[in-house]
Amino acid sequence: MIVCVAVVGHQNNPLYIQSFTEADDALKLHHIVHCSLDVVDERVNNPKKSGPTLNETFLGLLYPTENYKVYGYLTNTKVKFIMVTTDLDVRDADVRNFFRRFHAAYVDAVSNPFHVPGKKITSRTFAERVSTIVKSFGLNAAG
Repeated sequence: MIVCVAVVGHQNNPLYIQSFTEADDALKLHHIVHCSLDVVDERVNNPKKSGPTLNETFLGLLYPTENYKVYGYLTNTKVKFIMVTTDLDVRDADVRNFFRRFHAAYVDAVSNPFHVPGKKITSRTFAERVSTIVKSFGLNAAG
């Protein structure tokens, strides 16, 4: 089950963070997302290690914790998407599909002429679309 998704700008500023658990876990999940930015930077700046190639946007598993697994995705404009899940056996194909759909929702949200680039995403439509994508990910993983 996905417990948190985040969009982080190219200057590591949070553009959108949504947790899908109780309020008590929200701060911990925000901390996990923030810590994952170091791993993203390390993978992007040191491509020689056994990581993705430079033209690969899916960063894969960034790091596991006791209860969570953190996955990352990097757009061409250096905007980072972070997903935190409690599922321990997630297929890469499902995660790639999630990020593809999440990226499409993000592009639609920032293409809005009233959205100011670099500012937080406040669109209700985007939030609803993200919730739908997260719920469908849970159904795909279970099925």
